[in-house]
Amino acid sequence: MSLPDNHPMSDLREQCLALLTIPDPIAKAQGVTALDLQGPLDTKIQIPETQGIPGRQPKPELVPHTRIKLLPLTTPQGHAALVHSITHIEKNAIDLALDICWRFAGMPEAFYREWLQVAKEEAYHFTLLREHLEGLGYHYGDFPAHNGLWDMAERTRGDVLARVALVPRTLEARGLDASPAVKTKLVSIGDMRAGEILDIILRDEIGHVAVGNRWYGWLCEQRGLEPVQTFEALRLQYKAPRLKGPFNLAARRAAGFNEAELSALQ
Repeated sequence: MSLPDNHPMSDLREQCLALLTIPDPIAKAQGVTALDLQGPLDTKIQIPETQGIPGRQPKPELVPHTRIKLLPLTTPQGHAALVHSITHIEKNAIDLALDICWRFAGMPEAFYREWLQVAKEEAYHFTLLREHLEGLGYHYGDFPAHNGLWDMAERTRGDVLARVALVPRTLEARGLDASPAVKTKLVSIGDMRAGEILDIILRDEIGHVAVGNRWYGWLCEQRGLEPVQTFEALRLQYKAPRLKGPFNLAARRAAGFNEAELSALQ
């Protein structure tokens, strides 16, 4: 079903698509923050795709991850580059939450409401990190970045099961594993504020991954699929990386991974 002529333009899923195309990340984050999560929402309408998804400015320059140079953390530039890399992840996370809301029609209403809440929290994380980066004397866009998260979103654009399996439950869940070590690095050079922000992000990201896990389980049940075997099949089909430890098992359990899934990881 496509959009009828009299369809209200205030629909939340349409607003997500409009926000996704905004190039300015600050304006995008502000727009997401202003969303009314209780607003009208049509779960069934197939929304036509527009150009410019996601909206981006010329900076940061997007390069293959192999071209990202690791600068010494003890230098101001290296310190800022690490904070910038986390800021870029959170900016991508806003886009991912917006994209899953507008793109996939026919899910229960709770699916969209939950991802809208995720989008708001990602906008908050991005804002905290961007402001901290500016306090270090740099701006978002001053360093190159890679496009790995959005690349997987593009690959899984045709199947909501693949999207929830391989973006929130796989690539974003890596943040649960990486967060303690990154926090230790930043605190070790005296950046206590970054450590506080990472604590906020880890707390919220456990909830975001849990949303992915919950809807992955629901979709597997709806389609009569076994979750662990299905995940491995999707990983191979969409060329997702095999995850390597160490894993933050406590955070993963809090996010809803069961023992069979954790055993399969290891």
